Amino acid sequence: MSLIGKEILPFKAEAYNPKEDEFVQVTDESLKGKWSIVCFYPADFTFVCPTELEDLQDQYATLQELGVEVYSVSTDTHFTHKAWHDHSDAIKKIEYMMIGDPSQTISRNFDVLDEESGLADRGTFIIDPDGVVQAVEINAGGIGRDASTLVGKIKAAQYVRDNPGEVCPAKWEEGGETLKPSLDLVGKI
Repeated sequence: MSLIGKEILPFKAEAYNPKEDEFVQVTDESLKGKWSIVCFYPADFTFVCPTELEDLQDQYATLQELGVEVYSVSTDTHFTHKAWHDHSDAIKKIEYMMIGDPSQTISRNFDVLDEESGLADRGTFIIDPDGVVQAVEINAGGIGRDASTLVGKIKAAQYVRDNPGEVCPAKWEEGGETLKPSLDLVGKI
């Protein structure tokens, strides 16, 4: 079942906030009122995961400039996130929230929980300020993601939200030509 166009389900979880070096509570309401990226990954202290989260950190300043907050989520605890942050050179760079989901509620809500292993799949979700999912990417465990693609997706999602009746074609870049779906375009693209 696709989550595109659906509002995120309620949740409440503890997170590690590296910016302030503190534990905080994050809920579904925390994701509303601004654009959000929620990045699920299987587990702390693993192999592909730190490369992905470090790559996401490399895009964090740009995403912040676009008004986007980033949240990483695994089924580890917020305590484990703190320990990983303190001991991994890659994870030490992270400034965005690291949500613990040991109850697996959030992973189930976003339909990325591998029930057999109890771990989250590699899922990335772009959520609009109303808490509605606008984009989803889910990869197999051995396939790392490229966070640079999120910047273009965010820009396109923001453009479409701000310009009703227009859509962004493939490889659209900010300032590029958009389309206005109509009968006049049918069969002409």
